Amino acid sequence: MTPRTEKELHVSATPLDPALFLPDPIARDVRYTIISVDDHVVEPPHVFERYLPKALRERGPRIVETPEGHEVWAFDGGYHTQVGMNAVAGRRPETVKLEPFRFEQMRPGCYDAEARIRDMDLGGIWAQLNFPSSITGFCGRHFAAAKDRELGHACVKAWNDWIYEEWFKPFPERVIPNAITYLTDPELAAAEIRRNAERGFTSVTFPERPHAVGMPNLWDRKHWDPILQACVDTDTVISLHVGSSGMYPVPEGAPSLQLGATMFGQLSLAACAEWLWSEYPLRHPKLKIAMSEGGIGWVAMLLDRLDNIIDRSGYGLGWPVRPADVLKRNFWFCTLDDPSTIETRHRIGVDHVLYETDYPHGDGTWPDSQEVIAKFWGHIPNREIRMMCSENAARLFRHPLPKVVLPRD
Repeated sequence: MTPRTEKELHVSATPLDPALFLPDPIARDVRYTIISVDDHVVEPPHVFERYLPKALRERGPRIVETPEGHEVWAFDGGYHTQVGMNAVAGRRPETVKLEPFRFEQMRPGCYDAEARIRDMDLGGIWAQLNFPSSITGFCGRHFAAAKDRELGHACVKAWNDWIYEEWFKPFPERVIPNAITYLTDPELAAAEIRRNAERGFTSVTFPERPHAVGMPNLWDRKHWDPILQACVDTDTVISLHVGSSGMYPVPEGAPSLQLGATMFGQLSLAACAEWLWSEYPLRHPKLKIAMSEGGIGWVAMLLDRLDNIIDRSGYGLGWPVRPADVLKRNFWFCTLDDPSTIETRHRIGVDHVLYETDYPHGDGTWPDSQEVIAKFWGHIPNREIRMMCSENAARLFRHPLPKVVLPRD
């Protein structure tokens, strides 16, 4: 691994405050092989200092301290205050607020790859796919919107190089590399997807509803055709994270945190419908799209509705393939548990359901993911649990499994 700077070592070596953090958990018994397709990294201060070209580093993103003592990212004339993006794994419940303000208020596993592997081992997680955090806008959209296009493009490449050099290369069996790309320019976006695919990336993340964050909508073929073609040509999965295009529009006076968290599923439903009717999945049978952190409870309802508008109203006529069949062919759906709606898995297709732990967010199941699966999925046949917990993800993202995949029959 590349040697760390003094600043990095200080961040990684900061002792955990026992007033904020629970003691390290005892390693959980591994009853299930888990590949989690939705977790998050928090970008440490050195990312852009190291991976941007030297001529751009002074203009690149940097951590600054506010008068209140908060550590925030400064970039492109503005500030991004959510350094931790709800990175609360391991925190004492009574100390948890929406947002940690400083790196020492997060477990090192949030931003340090070696510490993350240790946390994965404690929780019994075989492999993870990680999304970016605040400075990228979950999907690189802050870089795409940068006024300085050269800098925005370079920041995208720097972020991908950091994930590649410090997360994927040292731990290729444990990390599924998920890239961002420069969506302002379709040719540059396609080139970055191809560059990353050549070195082992199997996923790229986009805004789930691009037009909602100022990008061309999915029906702007001139913009999106080269980007989607690059994904198809390289067998790169498009991972669409809930909230990557903004949260549910909360009425004035409503409790924004509670309402926003409640409506995650609706966000995924809307995004999935738009991607389906963009016709890209119809035109590209091998295109692969994973809907992250929206649960699966809405999927069977969507399938029923798609069948309804073909067989009853006729609103959905015009495709040579039934829209519901395209959905079941081109899309994968991710779940933390879905205690009630996991029973709809056969309607969705057991081979298109994926598992996620959402480390280190408030919804996350770490370090008790093994127990959560046992509690809510223990009645499901072992073969189906293996598929949903690891085998489907391994096949979709072309990721290695351990020699023994649990649970055994």
